[in-house]
Amino acid sequence: MRLCTAIGHVVSNSKHPLLVGQKIMVVRPDGEEGGALQVAVDGVQAGIGSRVIVTQSGTAGSQVTGAETPPFRSVIVGIVDEEAS
Repeated sequence: MRLCTAIGHVVSNSKHPLLVGQKIMVVRPDGEEGGALQVAVDGVQAGIGSRVIVTQSGTAGSQVTGAETPPFRSVIVGIVDEEAS
């Protein structure tokens, strides 16, 4: 799992049937200002600017879609409310 910041939405006219109705977001791993962006299916209704927890688990993808083999691996599974100091 990684801490990331949601920075945008993905808009697509054509997508895999299991992704219809799913929100896909662009996230940037925290601490990597110039780091590689990635896309993740939003399983928790995050918004742009939210700090989120992203997993690369096929199991999380299965839970979001109900499919045994989902067409993606990255899933937003949590929103960070506040950090402990």
